Amino acid sequence: MKYSAGVDVGSTQTKAVIIDEDKNIVGRSLIDTGADVVKAAETSYQIALDEMSVSDDDVGYVIGTGYGRYKVTFGDRQVTEISCHGRGAVHMFPDTKTVLDMGGQDSKAIAVEPTGEIKDFCMNDKCAAGTGRFLGAASIALDIPLGDLGPVALNSDKPVRISTTCTVFAEAEVLAWLGKGKTVEDILWGVHQSIAARTFGLLRRVGIHNELTFTGGVAKNVGMIKAMEDKLDFKMNVSDDSHYMGALGAALFARDSVLAGEERKTQMEMA
Repeated sequence: MKYSAGVDVGSTQTKAVIIDEDKNIVGRSLIDTGADVVKAAETSYQIALDEMSVSDDDVGYVIGTGYGRYKVTFGDRQVTEISCHGRGAVHMFPDTKTVLDMGGQDSKAIAVEPTGEIKDFCMNDKCAAGTGRFLGAASIALDIPLGDLGPVALNSDKPVRISTTCTVFAEAEVLAWLGKGKTVEDILWGVHQSIAARTFGLLRRVGIHNELTFTGGVAKNVGMIKAMEDKLDFKMNVSDDSHYMGALGAALFARDSVLAGEERKTQMEMA
């Protein structure tokens, strides 16, 4: 059996997914990208291999995606994260019509065909106010771990209104609200609502449908899920594997290449 692999090198985290011939995920990994992007890609891929106790020789094709996709030096081809998130989302939720990919540095709204092909997309490439980076600024200002932001925000009684449109000034506004005696819960829920409002505008540009799949690292944030669903007025498709969606899509594209009989160009040099 030849496996297929996708490595998604994001600005914050790097993910690797290995699938079998039946498209089942048999290996995966999630690590911080850090400063050495090439090393992050290699390490994430090796961890996924170790999880399933196979070697690189057993993998028929590897595709890199994400902002650091060209740093997947052992990969055979690169595919944009937009295409990979669309493909992965439709594979996991076949009725998907719109994909919201919210990562550490940008957010993307993607309209997809039933096949997973991209119909349209837009991204907030000029501002990080609707991304994980905005949440990161609040995390630093309030000295709360990123993973705790969502659960804490959901305890809010009266959210504040976050007016800044720039991540650079987010920390200052959060601290200003603290100085006015507002609770941490109300400040955080205000942050989540602010991101949701900006993201809603992004989604409207490609069309909002009830079958909307939430992908990317921020999809792990329960507060962000609730804020988006309140804004949309319907439930999104969210999976425990939503943050692996780009790597999964890349692995599916790699499987296409295996089935087409394409050969590996570069194999990973094992230490």
